[in-house]
Amino acid sequence: MDDRFSVLRFASWRIAQICVAAGVAWLIATRVVGHYEPFFAPIAVVLVLGLAIEQRGRRAYEVALGVAIGIAVADLIVLAVGTGTWQLMLVIGLAMSAAILSGGGVLLVNQAAISAVLVATLPAPDLAESTHRFVDALIGGGVALAANAITPVDPVRLVRRYLEPLLGRLSGTLVDIADALEHNSHEEIVAALQRARELDPAVREMKIAVEAGQETISLAPTRRRKRGRVDQLAAAAEPIDLMIRNTRVLARACQRAIDLDEHIPPVVPDSIRDLATAVGRLDAHLGGAPARSATRESALRAAAKATAALEETSNLSVSVIVGQIRSGATDLLLGLGLSSEEALREVRNARDRLGL
Repeated sequence: MDDRFSVLRFASWRIAQICVAAGVAWLIATRVVGHYEPFFAPIAVVLVLGLAIEQRGRRAYEVALGVAIGIAVADLIVLAVGTGTWQLMLVIGLAMSAAILSGGGVLLVNQAAISAVLVATLPAPDLAESTHRFVDALIGGGVALAANAITPVDPVRLVRRYLEPLLGRLSGTLVDIADALEHNSHEEIVAALQRARELDPAVREMKIAVEAGQETISLAPTRRRKRGRVDQLAAAAEPIDLMIRNTRVLARACQRAIDLDEHIPPVVPDSIRDLATAVGRLDAHLGGAPARSATRESALRAAAKATAALEETSNLSVSVIVGQIRSGATDLLLGLGLSSEEALREVRNARDRLGL
């Protein structure tokens, strides 16, 4: 229930925005233009602003245009030949064809078809009402686009909404892997590997949120002052994705070591916990806290300890585990904004630098 209230709080601004924009569109259509019951004005607002967050911005224009095209084509056909099964099929085909000829993408074409179906299944209007429907759709789409440009979502808050829980889950997964190694538990490492695999959908959502945040910056002048923060989050997205992939490989390597009952030096799970700490500190850094140096220190400590483990054993499983820990530390440094050369050099020199 708490999660649902959290989602509602996040969506409350969008809900209020849709309500106000729908009311404005209705008032313009009735009071300014003089239309009676302009059904399609608020409907167009809801269709455009009610998009999933990753479909706002540029794609909102496609929806607005798709609504207008679908309504225009459907009204013309219904006026000419009436309603019925074959008329419905004709309306859908022509609306989609018109949308394609207008140069629209999949979203525009689908929206044109949906709007056409809606019109074709309503009572047949006269010519004046058909014109009103098209104008009402344009009014609603225009109000929605204006509302989206004037009062856009906070791009930093949007990205953080998806990034923060992802990094929290990644840190917890690394702790689970370390615990499984310490306990030499097959069941625990299998569960940790499954948890690592389940991060993939969250990674996709994070990348979509980053794209939406960048799009908001480019389309909304009121949000451009946050370009630096959004660019920082966008630059960190790919290294975080790489680290999650490395974590899956790390979990598989640990499972192999446990299943083969190979010797794992105690410093290895310690280094994985340092990696988990670094992930948490990276999250704090990306959230705006002064945690850059702390993140760097934790990541390098993880790499140094993992390298030291090779002096205690040279079995293949430990070598693979150490390689993945060092790769994870490199990814974290990349997430801080270091170049590939800088990150690799720091990881290679981590043990000498820290004296481990």
